[in-house]
Amino acid sequence: MTSPNPLPRATPRRRPIAFATLAALLFVLPVAAGCSKNSSSEAPAAGPDPVIARVNGVDIKQSDLALAEEDVGADMQAASPEAKREHLISYLADIIMVTQAADKKKLADNPDFKRRLAFLRNKLLMGYELQDEAKAALTDDALHQTYNDAVKSMGGQEEVHARHILVESEDEAKALLDQLKGGAAEGGDLGFFTKDQMVPEFADVAFKMYPGQLSNPVKTQFGWHIIKVEDKRTKQPPEFEKVKDQIEAFLARKAQTDFITKLRQSAKVERLDKPADQRPIEQKPAEPKPPEQK
Repeated sequence: MTSPNPLPRATPRRRPIAFATLAALLFVLPVAAGCSKNSSSEAPAAGPDPVIARVNGVDIKQSDLALAEEDVGADMQAASPEAKREHLISYLADIIMVTQAADKKKLADNPDFKRRLAFLRNKLLMGYELQDEAKAALTDDALHQTYNDAVKSMGGQEEVHARHILVESEDEAKALLDQLKGGAAEGGDLGFFTKDQMVPEFADVAFKMYPGQLSNPVKTQFGWHIIKVEDKRTKQPPEFEKVKDQIEAFLARKAQTDFITKLRQSAKVERLDKPADQRPIEQKPAEPKPPEQK
């Protein structure tokens, strides 16, 4: 007998922290700014950053293509490498031509343009600074210390391997229990889980059972369950290499949070738009949580 509705697992209390989305990854400034002006008609020289094309005397280099791909790459996922390359060159060429036209009109002197350029410059520079703080935090000692601390916190956590069948009523559950005792097929396999991964009513019963035992009907918010425990074990910590990416993400985020907190503590921020007694209380950035150990 198969399970009509496998028990949804409760959301784990600890989740891995992904790297903060840094402004440095958002290359929103016109990528033509990275192109170099070269009025020479000679052939582009080969090198680590070769010139790919030249538009009205402005070189388009391989590095410019990389920036352009970060800007519009998501729109070209289905394109072939050659088609993508041609599109990027055309995109950069258009930017150069339009920028040159804008320069003739002196649009760069527009106050609104200057404000936006200053904002984007600061946002991009902030991203580079946060990346630098994160990079400095990712030492081998810090990675292994975080891993060891997380392993210790697990403290020999118990896991249960169980199956279950979920039905709507207690009468159905009792009838299923009789069938299972008579040798009927078993229900959905939940694999191994810790106590905090299941709803309390289910977990309290499952973790008191012994391997091979069938439970009486158990009521939860999802319905009525018949549980069979297959095995029990002490949860083993994952190998360092399997969680290294999670640890790096956690340490990077923590370094960035600590850095911003330190700056806030020493900075003088004045709110001039409200009276002193109505100014908001300073908010600290959320503390990152340790990576989940699976």
